[in-house]
Amino acid sequence: MSTGPIDLRPGLLRFDGWLLGLLAALMAFGLLVLYSASDGSMALVVRQAVRLGIGGVLMLIAAQVPASAYRRWAPWLYAGGITLLIGVLLFGVGRGAQRWLDLGLLRFQPSEIMKIAVPLMVATWMHQKPLPPTLKDFAACAVLIGVPTGLIVVQPDLGTSVLVAGGGVMVLFLAGVRWRWILLGLAGLVAAMPLIWSKLHDYQKNRVLTFLNPESDPLGEGWNIIQSKIAVGTGGLTGRGWMEGSQSRLEFLPEPHTDFILAVLSEEFGFLGVAAVLLLYVAILLRAMHLVGQTRGVFGRMLGGSLVFLFFVYLLVNAGMVSGVLPVVGVPLPLISYGGTSAATLLTGFGIIMGLYSRRKLMR
Repeated sequence: MSTGPIDLRPGLLRFDGWLLGLLAALMAFGLLVLYSASDGSMALVVRQAVRLGIGGVLMLIAAQVPASAYRRWAPWLYAGGITLLIGVLLFGVGRGAQRWLDLGLLRFQPSEIMKIAVPLMVATWMHQKPLPPTLKDFAACAVLIGVPTGLIVVQPDLGTSVLVAGGGVMVLFLAGVRWRWILLGLAGLVAAMPLIWSKLHDYQKNRVLTFLNPESDPLGEGWNIIQSKIAVGTGGLTGRGWMEGSQSRLEFLPEPHTDFILAVLSEEFGFLGVAAVLLLYVAILLRAMHLVGQTRGVFGRMLGGSLVFLFFVYLLVNAGMVSGVLPVVGVPLPLISYGGTSAATLLTGFGIIMGLYSRRKLMR
């Protein structure tokens, strides 16, 4: 396998063979776990495979686009995303939370677009500015990050808002923002916690309280975390075996094919299976970081670094909430959990990274 970008038709099709192979291996294993987590639903597995295929096509398309085009499109993509988020508040649909737009033939979650649009817009803004950022540019970027984050919070979707804000903040970090401003921002966040807490919905408050003490309501709010911990613990070293997990088979485990699919994997493949999957994730992160490190130009490094960070946060938050280390905020296990929008977003991000790397000699 080539260690660099592969040109099937030189100048027309570019992608990184190592990264593509690692992603394909992860998604293939994910479909295997999904089949078990969905109680043998081949229809669901086929739907997910089609969605991953669409995401793969988006990735290959994104890998062909030059960085200059992304900078031109950034304001339009950002403005379009904000418009769709406002549309969600007015016309959105969903169970309990209003997060989706239903266009009849197509139903999608516009907040996913902002996971790409926000870091892209912030990187574009900072691209021609002096580094490290001035206070004026820092404030402008804070507004660019804060507006979509606020619109997503009120849907409400706390998990996605954290990911969107994190992607934008990571660009600022890579731009060399002064540490005292970061500390000032953290101090402001801590000072605002009482106000933020007062604005949370009751179920969001319960999730945080349950995270601190899940045994306080074992048959209610604490059920998800307790059952997830049982599934993870019963897997042992080698697991119960594929499709032999009692927690998911007997429907003790909530959302086994989406947010808690890592618990299914832990129960059926054990510590060794989880370690193997985590090593695959680490390999993907290291390869993506290598590509970003080879990219020339501030824009490419800021944007690429932020997209790698986004993938890492997905993994960190999902593993944390499944193991009870973090509150349950509805973040899927990247490229394994059932769901098409987040997979398309992540794969598009990897496509952008491949594109930035393959054109590194042409970038300023």
